[in-house]
Amino acid sequence: MVVIGAGAVGSATAIEALRAGLRVTVVEPGEPGGPHATSYGNAGWLSSHSVVPPALPGAWRKVPGWLADPLGPLALRWRYLPRATPWLLRYLASGWTEARVQRTADALRTLLADAPALHTRLAAEAGVPQLIEQRGLLHAYRSRAEFEGDALAWRVRQRTGVRWEEWSADELHRREPDLDARYTLGIFVPEAGHCRDPGTYVAALARHAQAGGAERRATRATGFRIEGGRLRAVLTEAGEIVCDSAAICAGARSGALAAAAGSAVPLESERGYHVVVEGAPVGPRTPVMVADGKLIAHWMDGGLRAAGQVEIGGLDAAPDWRRAEILHRHLQSMFPALAETAGATAVKHWLGHRPSMPDGLPCIGPSAASADIVLAFGHGHVGLCGSARTGRLAAQLLAGIAPEISLVPFAPKRFG
Repeated sequence: MVVIGAGAVGSATAIEALRAGLRVTVVEPGEPGGPHATSYGNAGWLSSHSVVPPALPGAWRKVPGWLADPLGPLALRWRYLPRATPWLLRYLASGWTEARVQRTADALRTLLADAPALHTRLAAEAGVPQLIEQRGLLHAYRSRAEFEGDALAWRVRQRTGVRWEEWSADELHRREPDLDARYTLGIFVPEAGHCRDPGTYVAALARHAQAGGAERRATRATGFRIEGGRLRAVLTEAGEIVCDSAAICAGARSGALAAAAGSAVPLESERGYHVVVEGAPVGPRTPVMVADGKLIAHWMDGGLRAAGQVEIGGLDAAPDWRRAEILHRHLQSMFPALAETAGATAVKHWLGHRPSMPDGLPCIGPSAASADIVLAFGHGHVGLCGSARTGRLAAQLLAGIAPEISLVPFAPKRFG
C-alpha cells in the first residue's frame, strides 16, 4: 500500500498498516515534521474534549464583529471570499442547532476520547516518550458571565462524557501565578494531554515507520491509475508506484487527490499562525486557553508558544505576519511580565494550514472511485489529537479489518 503524506495522520497510518502486516510505501516531498508541515506548528493540545465544532448556533451574528476586530479570532482575505463562500455557508449551517452540534460532538468523541493514551503508546514506540504529557488542560475565563456564554459548548461536552474541575479566582492564581488578574475562573480538564514538540514528534513517528519497514519516496503524489474500480498505481512526479491500496493523508493538500479518486469534498485551509517566545521568563504551569483571545499558550521544548485563531485565505496567499503579532500581543496581555522583557527575548513566527471540513468532522473512509483508496484528512483543529486513532482506522480499512468505531459520521460520501 501507499500512504500519501508523512504528517501526523500519515505517519500514524504507516505505523498501524505495518502493524497489520501490510507492505508500506510513504510518499512525502518534504522532510516529515519540518516547518512546512501543519503538525510542526500545532498548538500541541491532545484535547480529547475538543469535540465541539467551531461554528455554534448564532455564530453568523458574531462573524461581522470578528472580522471587524483587528485582534479578533477570525480573519478573511477578501479576494478569496468568492471561493470561500460555499464552504463558509456550510460551516455556519453545520452548527445551526444544538442538536446538530451534539451529533458532531458525539462522533468526534469516539475519535478523540483516549487520544492521550494512544499518543503515549506511539511516542514510547518511537523512542520519544518525553514528548507526550498528560497533565490536563485549562480554560481561563474573565468572569462567570463569560463562562456562561460558552454554556452550550460545555453542556455538549458533558453529554459526551467529558468531566472537569472548576477553579475559583484564588485557586486559579495559586496554580497560575503569572496569569493576568483579569482571569477569575478556571475550567480544568484532567483527562487531556499535550505534546512538547509536535514537529519532532511527527519526525520520530516517520522514522519509526521507516525502521519498521516502510519505504520513503521523496516525491509528490499527483493522482491514481484505477482500472475496473481497483487501484493499480499511485501517480507521482517521479513516476508510478504500483500498488493495490492507498491512503490519502496529505492534509490541506488532499482535495485534488480526493477528487482524482472520485470524491469531491469541500476541503478548506483554516490558516493558523503561531508565535514562540524563546527564553520567556514567565508563562503557564498548565497548558491554557483563554476565552477572550481564543488562543492556546504553553511551553514547548523551544520556548513559550501561542497558537490559535483562523485566517481564511487559501493555500497560496503569502503570510500576513500581523496575525502572528496579534498572537504575541495577546500572549503579553495574558502574562504581563512578558511585555516588560520584550526586548530581551527572541520571537519566532510561523504559518500553517489546518485541513478543515465545513461540518467539523474529518473524512475517513473509502473513496467513491475505489474502495482501495481511503481518505484520512480534514481534522481541522484536532489533527494532531485525532491522528493516532485515524491511523488505526485507515489501516484497518486497508487491511480488511472491521473499524474499531463507526465511520458513518466521517464517511466522505456524506458530501454527495
